[in-house]
Amino acid sequence: MTDKALKYILWFKDISAKDLALVGGKNASLGEMFSKLTKKGVNIPDGFAITTAAYRKFEKENGLDEQLKTILKKFAPTSIKSLQETGRAARNLFMKAKFPKDLEEEIIEDYEDLKRKDVSKIGDVAIRSSGVAEDQPKTSFAGQFETFLNVSGKEDLLEAIKKCFASSFSDRAIAYREEKKVPHLKFALSVGVQNMVRSDLASSGVIFTLDTETGFQNVVLINSIFGVGELIVKGEITPDEFYVFKPTLKQGYKSIIVKNLGRKTKKYIYNHKGGLKEKSIPRHRQIKFSISDKEVLTLAKWAIIIEEHYQTPQDIEWAKDGKTGKLFIVQSRPETIFAKKEIAFFEEYKIKNSHEPIITGIAVGNKIGQGKVHIISDISRISEFKKGEVLVTRMTNPDWVPLMRIAAAIITDEGGKTAHAAIVSRELGIPAIVGTGRGTRALKDGELVTVDCTSGSEGRIFFGKVPFEIKRYDLKKIPDLKTKIMVNVGAPEIAFKTSFLPTDGVGLARIEFILAEKIRIHPLALIHYDKLKTFAKATARAGKQNSKVNTKKIIEDIDRITVGYKDKKQYFVAQLAEGISQIASAFYPKPVIVRFSDFKTNEYAALIGGKIFEPKESNPMLGWRGASRYYDDRFRPAFEMEISAIKKAREVFGLSNIWPMVPFCRTLEEGREVLELMKKNGLERGKRGLKVIVMCEIPSNVVLAEEFLEIFDGMSIGSNDLTQLTLGLDRDNAIIAKIGDERNEAVKEMVRKVIRLCKKKKKYCGICGQAPSDFLEFVEFLVKEGIESISLNPDTVIKTILNLAKIKL
Repeated sequence: MTDKALKYILWFKDISAKDLALVGGKNASLGEMFSKLTKKGVNIPDGFAITTAAYRKFEKENGLDEQLKTILKKFAPTSIKSLQETGRAARNLFMKAKFPKDLEEEIIEDYEDLKRKDVSKIGDVAIRSSGVAEDQPKTSFAGQFETFLNVSGKEDLLEAIKKCFASSFSDRAIAYREEKKVPHLKFALSVGVQNMVRSDLASSGVIFTLDTETGFQNVVLINSIFGVGELIVKGEITPDEFYVFKPTLKQGYKSIIVKNLGRKTKKYIYNHKGGLKEKSIPRHRQIKFSISDKEVLTLAKWAIIIEEHYQTPQDIEWAKDGKTGKLFIVQSRPETIFAKKEIAFFEEYKIKNSHEPIITGIAVGNKIGQGKVHIISDISRISEFKKGEVLVTRMTNPDWVPLMRIAAAIITDEGGKTAHAAIVSRELGIPAIVGTGRGTRALKDGELVTVDCTSGSEGRIFFGKVPFEIKRYDLKKIPDLKTKIMVNVGAPEIAFKTSFLPTDGVGLARIEFILAEKIRIHPLALIHYDKLKTFAKATARAGKQNSKVNTKKIIEDIDRITVGYKDKKQYFVAQLAEGISQIASAFYPKPVIVRFSDFKTNEYAALIGGKIFEPKESNPMLGWRGASRYYDDRFRPAFEMEISAIKKAREVFGLSNIWPMVPFCRTLEEGREVLELMKKNGLERGKRGLKVIVMCEIPSNVVLAEEFLEIFDGMSIGSNDLTQLTLGLDRDNAIIAKIGDERNEAVKEMVRKVIRLCKKKKKYCGICGQAPSDFLEFVEFLVKEGIESISLNPDTVIKTILNLAKIKL
């Protein structure tokens, strides 16, 4: 036994990660960081650990070891009542016991030393339990034991330490040891005594060095609240949330790619009697972030230092001292959910059924969903919908997305494979069958149904719960292809998860999802916010159709959504930049092709304030959309905000893998005007490696492909629009939807010409339309023609790769 192992108290400066058995996981980590990482600029509050040797001494000199044996003999692990009785009896033993005199004197002496070292000299300390098996990747006792904050004075100090000792027999600690087969009497506890950081006067929170939902490891996630951090654990408030992108942060960029303002209505502050008390936060403070961008970046840098030191993802607690303004790390432990986990397989659904379906439609997503039917006739009734039900409705729009997220499956009467319901369900990974024609009439509320989208393009709905199996593919055995396989992404929140697929980047990042769900307000309503009432009145006097717009309600909605932003234009730029950056960071450094907005007039009108600014068109599909909007004086200021958002993502966040793409560019003149407008706003093609792609989705793009390639860096084929415009149909018309097939020879000839010309010119050529996700033979055609990349919906990536590997060229 070493001299250190005999000591009852060890200061943090003398502790390392090797002292786990002596000071427990929490204190070992604090000592390791204090002794190793303060040299690298990470602030750790000073303190000392009361060792497990002291715990054993306390136990032995009070005869607790023998008494605990007696209590534990009666313990019945399967009985909750027995667990409660055992825990209560064991804790009472500790609380009635007394500190050995020499141990008590040593604790008080070191406490006085800690006070002298503290600049404030107040002597407030945090008392933290640290179990010998705590905070380890395989066995974490996190949250099992007591912590006491704002402890001051010798008597309170000793009482808090005793309570920490007693918490080694909390009910949850006893149950956890039973589950992990850790012997109760071989377990020991250490207690940390640490200078209290006055976060009650400032802020505090937690940090994870990965995304907690997906395990994506290239980000630091920071949560922050006002006051002491214990309120986060309770879950009674929503903290501010920040994501910082690690790779570009290391390059010196200010890469805060997400900032979400929390709902911080109250906080914990010091109680003058000791401990903490709750206090309400004034409204004007609630709408402010609890830490600055500079502090976010500092915490993220420290988190990376800690993670690199331990060589594993970390779960970190931090606090800001309101008196000194300094930030501190007060705890770090290994993240236990994703640290050792990797996505190793892909799932494919196969149904076991021979019955005829009730109805059929167009299948979206290669999955199966089951649940009770709930028919929602209009948006006013969406609050009735429950998680796990099957949504049945006539059609959907962006306002329905919150409901769609919780559905087991989606069935619509109308729409085709590029309708709103189809696009959203693909992005969310929810099976959907659209264009059934009579789903709302053929199905009844409460019926249990199975929604099968695994049988090609035809989606089938069956009565009852039909059995099915899931086939899993080992991702480690996925073959490499000569053709690049990319992925289509619209919703930023699925980007981190989607990044685990074996792809070469994003062939189409749609910002329409960000506009409809994250921003929700028409960009011109934000630009003209100060003049909105005057503008609306003038429109009414002119006798235009928008005269009935409720301007007061629009302004109220804008104020509510943009809270914290005095400049409403900055709200748009910030939110759009964040949404784009979530997608771009997920696939960095692989290219992410971000399409500028391609909403049609009716879709823009659906945004808050949109009806004021949008004309009514008889056929929006062929109207004022894409490039024609960007240089138009009526819309140009809104497009300039889109440019600013991409510029911010590239130049402030460092995401140089973003390639902007211009959609629905009818003429060469439009292309030149858009590029010139981008250049004037600081986004110049060729500068800082910027590539600009044009969508190839109009016959004029094909006819003049050589000329378009002179001014753009490549083409991305939009097969949906190219098909409808080549064949002269409206793809939203369910009656003729069956004609709109990309496998038509006329369409294939268009595609063939573009691929060959791009290859000749050595320019990028990809496809991002729906066809490759639906038709394997069309994919085979593309590969044989030598297309550079094929961008697919997430749910078809693996299956397509496996099928392509079988093709003999």
